[in-house]
Amino acid sequence: MKNLDIKLGLIVMLSFLLLSTVVHKSNYFYVPTTIDDFFMPGSQPGESGDFDSPNQCDNCHGGYDNAVEPAFNWRGSMMSQAMRDPLFDASLTIANQDAIDSGDLCLRCHTPGGWLSGRSEPTDGSALQTIDYEGVQCHVCHKLIDPASTEPIDLAYMNTINNVPTQHGNGMFVVDSDNNTKRGPYDDAEANHPTIHSTFHTKSDLCATCHDVSNPAFSKAPDGTYQPNSLGMAAPDFDKYEMFPVERTYSEWLMSDYNSQTGIPSTAFGGNKANVASCMDCHMPDVTGKGCDKNFAPIRNDLAQHDMTGGNTFVPLLIKDLYGNDVDQAAIDEGIIRARYMLQNAATMNLEVEATMDGYQVEVEIINETGHKLPSGYPEGRRIWINLKAFDIADNLLFESGAYDSSTGTLNLVNTKIYEAKLGMSQNVADIANANGTGTYSAGESFHFALNNMVIKDNRIPPRGFTNANFEAVQAAPVGYSYADGDYSDETYYTVPEDTYRIEVKLFYQTTSKEYIEFLRDENVTDTKGQELYDLWVAFGRSAPELMVEQEFFTDLLDIENAQITDKSIRLYPSPAADEIYLSMPEGRMLQQMILYNVSGQLIRQSKSSPMMVSDISPGLYLMEIITDKGKTTRKILIK
Repeated sequence: MKNLDIKLGLIVMLSFLLLSTVVHKSNYFYVPTTIDDFFMPGSQPGESGDFDSPNQCDNCHGGYDNAVEPAFNWRGSMMSQAMRDPLFDASLTIANQDAIDSGDLCLRCHTPGGWLSGRSEPTDGSALQTIDYEGVQCHVCHKLIDPASTEPIDLAYMNTINNVPTQHGNGMFVVDSDNNTKRGPYDDAEANHPTIHSTFHTKSDLCATCHDVSNPAFSKAPDGTYQPNSLGMAAPDFDKYEMFPVERTYSEWLMSDYNSQTGIPSTAFGGNKANVASCMDCHMPDVTGKGCDKNFAPIRNDLAQHDMTGGNTFVPLLIKDLYGNDVDQAAIDEGIIRARYMLQNAATMNLEVEATMDGYQVEVEIINETGHKLPSGYPEGRRIWINLKAFDIADNLLFESGAYDSSTGTLNLVNTKIYEAKLGMSQNVADIANANGTGTYSAGESFHFALNNMVIKDNRIPPRGFTNANFEAVQAAPVGYSYADGDYSDETYYTVPEDTYRIEVKLFYQTTSKEYIEFLRDENVTDTKGQELYDLWVAFGRSAPELMVEQEFFTDLLDIENAQITDKSIRLYPSPAADEIYLSMPEGRMLQQMILYNVSGQLIRQSKSSPMMVSDISPGLYLMEIITDKGKTTRKILIK
């Protein structure tokens, strides 16, 4: 709230406390908010017509080519399963328990069809129908209108509703009431239903609708803190940047170099595209094929694959178990494979090892290869960490950082580099939540999503193009950590014993942590969803970490008498290499020799110039020792 002063703040807090006293604690909620506290502009329930089942869309858009067709790929995505997600369901219970009716904001984006059809109340989802469990489904997305559009056909609908959003984000969708016409990205579409060419369906602005999320119950005060609004009233300002930021994936992209005319070159993402610029380029990559099974449908090279994949490989396993034949098991399996691919290409690693008088100094650089923070999105329980091990020549473990016990799901947090965001609540919000006499809320780090109004930590790696000023402007600045303008990587330093022979470094991603799962179980006093989730978590591997990238180094490659170059401007490319390996060095430095070893330390090839021919070398991971007139260094290179 821009003009909030101290006196008004006290009045607001007092109103929370007074109203809290009328709520008996047996109702299991601790802040008596109402659904009005979570009102957002855009289409409201009953204003967007009806929604067809995805099964109807399958008649033309499925059953003909699993590799490219919209139906199969969408059914394997978490967009399709957004309302079947038991992790979301357990979190929804806690949100409603902490602040009554706060779940309405969550249901907007997890079942937009159900929300627009008026079935989001009660906000625990108990009124939802079978079709509403189809999540973010076809007919919702293809009825979406850009709230900033000036096209007459779009204005014809927007003129029928109140409170047209002025921004993209926070579930403020505008969804047409025309049940027959479908909007899409092609201006030459032929179909058995009316179509409208929509440039909105080619822009990241569409994705912002549910991937820039703020809590409208809190508004920004002049001192930069976020304070609770008056109860029973909508936010005084619907600017998402004036509310408490929950996730900023779209805004992170908005302030990155990916948001440009040319984008960023990528061989991992984008499908048929050489460069990636928008959310769709990475998460709906261009493939070659037909968008439907009709003979008249053209074969396109820019067909957007409807996989919409992120990094979730764990929750799909739970959904398969819970819903059986009600979901497409094969599609979900393929979705897991795609998610694993995304994770394996989301980061790269540079490993530098230098001999010292009492051991080895190891520098691990993690480079963000995505268009947003690494990791991004909903912060609670989601994390990436570095696991480094040092072994002696007999393969005995001498040192480990980032140890994970798969039998208990416990990550050793001591001296472990974890990339994550942590939220928390202020003392005044904890006091408000404790007004019912429970006394269980405390200020500081917290998983209480609906009550959190502070960012405690955010050391996630920014994308290319990062500047502190731009990320501060969209409430996405680092917290408790620092990155220089232009950084899109992070370095961590370790010292390992002098007996070290082999160094192994791995980067892991985890969908959800043991701490969050146990929180959802232990804090739930409303239903059994937390316990049910916990049981699934145990049964399906405790959200086993996914390996993103790894490197290995053998210290016998080092010559202690020679200087070790740590200049990151010395790079090998391409990686993976097929025919030749090129060397890039700063001007003024002279190459003396390039020496290629396998990971066992065996000499494979030498060259006194760049490039080195490798077309006849077996695929695999290799180490390249680079000797210059200034010293030497070692780089990892993959040959395919």
